[in-house]
Amino acid sequence: VHAAERQRCRSAEAVADRVVEEQQRDAGLEQGAQVRDQERTAAALERAASSHGDEVRGVVRVSASEVVGVEVLPPIISQLRQQHPHLKVELVLTNRLSDLLQLEADIAVRMLRPRQEQLLAQRVGLIEVGLHARDDYLQQHGVPVHMHDLAHHSVIGFDQENAFIRSLAIQGFERSAFALSSDSDLAQLALIRAGAGIGGCQVQLAKRDPRLQRVLPDAFALRMDTWVTMHEDLRNSPRCRVMFDALVQGLQRYVQA
Repeated sequence: VHAAERQRCRSAEAVADRVVEEQQRDAGLEQGAQVRDQERTAAALERAASSHGDEVRGVVRVSASEVVGVEVLPPIISQLRQQHPHLKVELVLTNRLSDLLQLEADIAVRMLRPRQEQLLAQRVGLIEVGLHARDDYLQQHGVPVHMHDLAHHSVIGFDQENAFIRSLAIQGFERSAFALSSDSDLAQLALIRAGAGIGGCQVQLAKRDPRLQRVLPDAFALRMDTWVTMHEDLRNSPRCRVMFDALVQGLQRYVQA
């Protein structure tokens, strides 16, 4: 009887300890979120304070995907800074949607139409992604005619699935079919350029490289609706306004290339 009682006490103590641990963990997570919110707010205020009057100066924080941020935006930003040398740019590269309402960035380039009413958005057009490979790879392994032909090729693709990838549901382009996998779009692009296999690449980018050839254009064509967005409260900020306009114009040239 005493042994059973001691066991019940130990069990009750273990449960109580787990409850305390969970409460402490939840409190820590909540506190961490509050700290991050405070840091974002402080950073946004610092960027706003760096601007003076109607002059284009100060810091503007721009969020974009890896590929767009590395391959498309640098010449746009460089040209803008030649016109406005006192403008400072923080370029955040992430394939996650930056929350403009939570001040994670001032301006974001997004591959879908924003839904929040508080955001000012300008559509720049469609960026198309197609399957590409380097010319020498195709000479050695042949050009696929149907999607099921990819089973005989080195296919380059994603590592971890997400909701967006699952929504594509393209037969023949599944995780199990990939010979080379990475969640970095830049790594996938580098592998395609190195002649390692067949993978997804923005059509506009591939046109810059005469060695990259598109395959299966009728079977695989992912068109991404591209927008430049910022919080409506920033529309009268000179530094944000010139950056917003420059991104729209530069991305429109890229899309139409």
